[in-house]
Amino acid sequence: MSSVLPWVTIIIPTRPGEAKPRALAAARLLDYPPDRVEVIVARGKQPSVQRNAALREAKGELIYFLDDDSLAEPRNLRRALEHFKDPRVAMVGGPNVCPPEAPLQERVFAVVLSSLLAFGPSRARYAPVGDARASSEKELILCNLMARRQPVADLGGFDEALYPNEENALMDELQKRGNTLVYDPAFVVRRRPRPTLSAFCRMLMTYGRGRAEQFRLHPTAGSALNLAPPLFCVYLLLCPLLAWRWPHGLWPLAAYGAAILAQTALSVRAHGLWTSLLASPLMAASHTFYGVGFWHGLFTRLQSPSAKTVTEVTLERIQPGLEKGA
Repeated sequence: MSSVLPWVTIIIPTRPGEAKPRALAAARLLDYPPDRVEVIVARGKQPSVQRNAALREAKGELIYFLDDDSLAEPRNLRRALEHFKDPRVAMVGGPNVCPPEAPLQERVFAVVLSSLLAFGPSRARYAPVGDARASSEKELILCNLMARRQPVADLGGFDEALYPNEENALMDELQKRGNTLVYDPAFVVRRRPRPTLSAFCRMLMTYGRGRAEQFRLHPTAGSALNLAPPLFCVYLLLCPLLAWRWPHGLWPLAAYGAAILAQTALSVRAHGLWTSLLASPLMAASHTFYGVGFWHGLFTRLQSPSAKTVTEVTLERIQPGLEKGA
């Protein structure tokens, strides 16, 4: 990259009629020259479509994708630039972390999301894990993701038939073309989890559905690990039969319970006893609801949004430091 700082476009999708997104206020505080950055707020009802519409209008060499409630750390852009000095790097991402002032229930959800048992390698999306490294779609998340515009544009942007998991499919394709994805644990946004238990469970089901739809459209070996929750659901359905005819078949369930206890014990040091105990039953819930969502996603009807079904996307271009967009 040249000594002149590259243009950066920050893309924030949000719904029609929403007030200024919280992410916009944090974007104004990024440590970057205001004359080298623009923000595009894309209003609509399908984030994949909204992001693609904004991407086509972006003038930045680098694109920073944020959700409308992602509060980026001021140093993020300059930190990402260090990774983009390597021309092979196409994307840089990091965790979205629950703020410490969040209500107890949301902090409990954050413990589940960041646990190895519940989310495996994807826990790195919700907590800083390890050192900066070459990574994969398992560790990166779209609410805090920076990309070179050209490689993404060459692939046509995000698959509009997918939501969620549109970024996962895109990252897989980038890696197939020899690009590098970087996970940086210090590239952080603050973002609160879902506010209620029902919303949290719906989110898990949505994640499972999205992964199954991604697997149908863009099958890769990387999705093999995600087959564990749906298979776990099948096993749970068989447990009554196993208890009746073959009790030894319940040993995996006992081992699973022991694993939850072990994960709870590990969480106590970082999150405290009470929060960890409350998170314990949600470990099993995370696998169950994700698995149910995955089964649902195997049978959904897949089609790209049409002009008839998608609300028009409205783009609002904003210059940081100014009160109103152009």
